[in-house]
Amino acid sequence: MTPRRIDVERFDPDGAGDPEGSVFGLPYTAEESSVVIIPVPWEPTVSYGRGTAQGPASVREASEQLDLYDPELAIHGLARPWVFGMHMLAEDPRVVGWNETACRLAAPVVDAGGVPAGDPAVSRVDQLGAQLDRWVCEAAASWHARDRIVGLVGGDHSSSLGAIQAAAAKHEGLGILHVDAHADLRVAYEGFAHSHASVMHNVLEQLPGVARIVQVGIRDLSAAEARRISDEPRLQTFFDHALRAAAGQAWEAQCASIIASLPQTVYVSFDIDGLDPSLCPHTGTPVPGGLDFGQAMTLLRVLATSGRQIVGFDLVEVAPPPSGTSGAAAQWDGNVGARVLHRLCGAALLSQGARDRG
Repeated sequence: MTPRRIDVERFDPDGAGDPEGSVFGLPYTAEESSVVIIPVPWEPTVSYGRGTAQGPASVREASEQLDLYDPELAIHGLARPWVFGMHMLAEDPRVVGWNETACRLAAPVVDAGGVPAGDPAVSRVDQLGAQLDRWVCEAAASWHARDRIVGLVGGDHSSSLGAIQAAAAKHEGLGILHVDAHADLRVAYEGFAHSHASVMHNVLEQLPGVARIVQVGIRDLSAAEARRISDEPRLQTFFDHALRAAAGQAWEAQCASIIASLPQTVYVSFDIDGLDPSLCPHTGTPVPGGLDFGQAMTLLRVLATSGRQIVGFDLVEVAPPPSGTSGAAAQWDGNVGARVLHRLCGAALLSQGARDRG
C-alpha cells in the first residue's frame, strides 16, 4: 500500500490532543487515515481478573496525552507516523450487547471453575463468540479492501480471531508475531472453545492461510500446550526463560533471530500481559517475568525495518484499575497500552514505506 498523507495543518502535534478527536487526540476520520482501529469490548471467558472490556476506552482516553514524535522510528525516517492518519472507530452497540449477554451466561460457569463442553450456557457463549468473529472479520475485511492497515483493540484475546482471519484471507502465507505470557493453545478452557486461552489453537485449526506463528515471552502454559509447541511445524516459541538465558546476547540480535522465523507478511498479536506485569498490573491474567517496555519497542522496530510488511495487528487484555482509583494510577494500564498501540501503528506504517518528508 501507499500510506496516505493527510492535511496536517488541521492539527498541532505539539499541543494538546483534541478531546473531540479520535485515538491520540487526532481529528482525522477513518476515510482520511491509513490506520483504522476497531475497538472490541469483549470479555465473557475471562477467567481471573476482569475489566478488559473497558480496554479500548481506557487506551483511547489515555492516548490523548501522548507526544507524537517517535525518536526511535525517526532514525529510520518516520518521526511523525501520525501524518499518515490513525483513527479508532466508535464501539459498536451490537458488540457491547453481545458482550453483556455472553458475560451474564459465562459468569456462573467461570465461578464454578468450568463445566463440560455442550452445557447450554457454554454453547450459547461460544455461539456469541462465533458471531463476534464474523462481525470483526467483516469489519476488518472491509477496511483491508480499502487498502488500510487494520488494527484491533480488545477485549480479551479471543476477540482477535476475526481480525486475523481477515488478514489471512487477503495475505496468503501470513505470519503472526504473538507476544504473550500465555501460549493460548488450549482446545478449550472451562468448557469454552471460544476462549481467550484458545485463540492460537483456533488460528491453527481454522485458518490454513496462516503459515507460521512465532510466539515471544511465553511463560505460563499447560503440558498439552507444550506438546503442541513441540509437535506443530507452524509454531515456533521463544520462551521467556530462554530469552533470559540468552541475556548475554544483545537484545537487538535476539529480536533479529525471532523475526527471521517469520514470512514476509506479518500480523502482530500483542497481549499486554506479554510485558512485565508492573507495566500492566490490572490485566486479567498477569504473570511475573516478561518483556520490559524497551524490549517490546525494539522488537517491533526491528520487525518494521526487517523488510517484512506488517499488514495488521491487535492489542488485547489491557484493563483499567477498579473504579475509584485516582491520579496517574487510574490511567497507568491505558497509558502503557496507548504507547504500545502508537508503536504498532508506527511500525506498520514504516514497514509499508511511510516516511517523513524532507
